[in-house]
Amino acid sequence: MPEVFLYFIWQYQYVTTTSLVTTDGEKVQVLHPGFRNYNAGPDFTNARLLINEVEWVGTVEMHTHTSDWLTHRHQHDRAYDNVILHVVWQDDRATTGRRVDRANGTPLPTLELRKLIDPDLLARYANLNDSPQQIPCADQFRQVSPLRVTSMLDKAMLQRLERKATHVQQIAEQTQGDWEETAYRLLAMNMGFKINAEPMAQLSRAVPLKAILKHRDVLVQVEAMLFGTSGLLDSDELPPGATDDYVTTLQREYRFLAAKYDLADKQVAAHAWKWGRLRPANFPTLRLAQLARLLTRHASLFSLFVGTTDVEQLLKSLQLTPGEYWQSHYRFGKRTEKAVPALGLNAAENIVINTVVPLLAAYAHHRGQPAYIDRAIRLLEQLPAEKNRLTESWDTLGLGIQTAFDSQAAIELYNEFCSQKKCLSCQIGAALIKK
Repeated sequence: MPEVFLYFIWQYQYVTTTSLVTTDGEKVQVLHPGFRNYNAGPDFTNARLLINEVEWVGTVEMHTHTSDWLTHRHQHDRAYDNVILHVVWQDDRATTGRRVDRANGTPLPTLELRKLIDPDLLARYANLNDSPQQIPCADQFRQVSPLRVTSMLDKAMLQRLERKATHVQQIAEQTQGDWEETAYRLLAMNMGFKINAEPMAQLSRAVPLKAILKHRDVLVQVEAMLFGTSGLLDSDELPPGATDDYVTTLQREYRFLAAKYDLADKQVAAHAWKWGRLRPANFPTLRLAQLARLLTRHASLFSLFVGTTDVEQLLKSLQLTPGEYWQSHYRFGKRTEKAVPALGLNAAENIVINTVVPLLAAYAHHRGQPAYIDRAIRLLEQLPAEKNRLTESWDTLGLGIQTAFDSQAAIELYNEFCSQKKCLSCQIGAALIKK
């Protein structure tokens, strides 16, 4: 029996009787179960109990077996001296033959739950926990009220914003609070579109935005810095016959700029870039060319992302055509018969969802201004839902995904709850278990 289920039972008091008795025969009445503690220390704080008509206020610790108290060495930890009740699924002291005391030597009252739980409740929990389906509650999802589903999606979306904002704040700390540099690094990472996110992140750390902005009037120089530091411009990494005039120009410019900005020792390993199973439109060479064009078009990415309130204007600012060479090439030295598509609407929407929105959320924390969170949410509500296998699975269940807010919430719900079988922490799963 996982402890998370015991937390659920205790928090909502899903026991079959109100006449609780400890393993030593002491009567227990729960005045308040306490508050779940997600940090170090006992599992519930500020609990209020009557034990043999004496009121106790303190903490409650929970374990699968009574002996877990000794296994975890709580008997030597003074942080557990204020535990007023030890709640367990099974009392195994008869088997171990060992007493369970606090660090100060006083005996610990123990309450065993396994005979106090409705078997149907256990069966419903097991049905979800043991489900082989991608979404454990798929067969029962339509039984849950739409209001509860909406409430859980809101919770998942806010959790996702908070988590992404924390990541952006970490980048901001690395840049010593330079939000322009932060916006640039975040954009570069997201231009890798997951599969090449890490080498893109390495590249943005190696080539500072200030160096790029000094040359933003000359596109080929910005391209030279990015391609050269990416490692993809090395002669050994170029496809056979790829040394055309454009490549030669990039190499020459890079040699000069690498010496000027000390870039040569910061190159990304060429093998870090992934090409397999990618459509040509997602090749790292083309994404780098598009990034270069974005950096030369906009003097301040941060102002663009944080200051633009009109979603249509923002999307239009992000849709662009890369340099002339990359309008007919996906890779160095290989001309295509058809014109290479520009950075289109779908890619622009992706940048807003995964770059602009998290940046706004992080900046809201930094400035202490919730209005930026509101703006981030409005952007998501104005963008169409993302289309992928996961959102299609939710649509099949009748979730009704219409906007990017819906799809982002659905993705978070699956990644952080469904795939980890955290049904007890999900309002949908908890409702199905409680019935």
